[in-house]
Amino acid sequence: MATLALHHVRKVYDGRVTAVHDFNLSIGDGEFVVFVGPSGCGKSTTLRMIAGLEEITDGTIEIDGRPVNNVHPKDRDIAMVFQNYALYPHMSVFKNMAFGLMLRKMPKAEVKRRVDEAARMLGLTELLERKPKALSGGQRQRVALGRAIVREPKVFLFDEPLSNLDAKLRVTTRTELKNLHQRLKTTTVYVTHDQEEAMTLGDRIVVMSAGHIQQVDTPLNVYRRPVNRFVAAFLGSPPMNFLNGTLREDAGGLVFEFEAGATLRMRDEDRGRLQPHLGRAMVLGFRPSAMSETAEGRYAGRGNSMRLNVEVVEPLGDQVDVSCRTLKGQHVVARVAARPDFPIGREVEFHLDLDHVHVFEPGEFGANVMR
Repeated sequence: MATLALHHVRKVYDGRVTAVHDFNLSIGDGEFVVFVGPSGCGKSTTLRMIAGLEEITDGTIEIDGRPVNNVHPKDRDIAMVFQNYALYPHMSVFKNMAFGLMLRKMPKAEVKRRVDEAARMLGLTELLERKPKALSGGQRQRVALGRAIVREPKVFLFDEPLSNLDAKLRVTTRTELKNLHQRLKTTTVYVTHDQEEAMTLGDRIVVMSAGHIQQVDTPLNVYRRPVNRFVAAFLGSPPMNFLNGTLREDAGGLVFEFEAGATLRMRDEDRGRLQPHLGRAMVLGFRPSAMSETAEGRYAGRGNSMRLNVEVVEPLGDQVDVSCRTLKGQHVVARVAARPDFPIGREVEFHLDLDHVHVFEPGEFGANVMR
């Protein structure tokens, strides 16, 4: 196991295209950290710089406190699992897993011990003599994992390893990966564009956009306390709702005014954070799950409701996603308890849980002023 640190790491292509900007991150011994973000955000480029497959333009990468900028990839004591498995088609499962160890001239008995142990851990013992063409996609992915495990590296690197699997197999393999990390406790960096993978796998997640780190925190904190509007919109399905408006003050306290005079009363305890933004155009954010059809909880009847026109209802079992429009045509999705007679095409009153409402400054990366 090992620590991993990136200090002011930057990657520039052709002297003009910056893929990664001033990347700073410290990863603890045995920690599982996930890089997540849209395509082109720099997450895979950063992973490849850690692996030594991409040259660093500026900055330092350290493994266990030792700079590895000029260390060859094979000497960094890392193991990488790729999206496309990269198995040798003419070799058996055993030889695919053992190949790297054999190149190191490791004794045959030790090679067999490591491969057998990894195969048992991954449920591959009965498949060791098969060729990759005789395996399913999930089995091939486990072989790629096994090839990394047998090296007993200081750091595991995963580059979107589940993206070629179907939805059901992704969930199963994700669980296997988490169990594997809990057993091995190896420092791990995992890259994905799938927010669900990021939320379920990582001890911490690093949300990236356009080569910049937007937020680093535990999955729950990132979900509940997004640092800006980009993070709030990227994590969560359905995504967070956003409504434009203005913060005002009346005799009863602070309100968020939108829709030609319609208002939402804010919590008294948020006055200190919201006061500096009075009279300014702001953006109200709330997740679909923060809405309900019933007035309940400590904010019931305290100006925390809004009337919306129902357009589409998507059943999800005991819940439904309700797509609505405000009077000004802004789109809102509510996730509420299912009922068979949802009034499509009519106006419905929804209530907001004010403990889960955010206020952002305008713009794609507008700061969350309520953190």
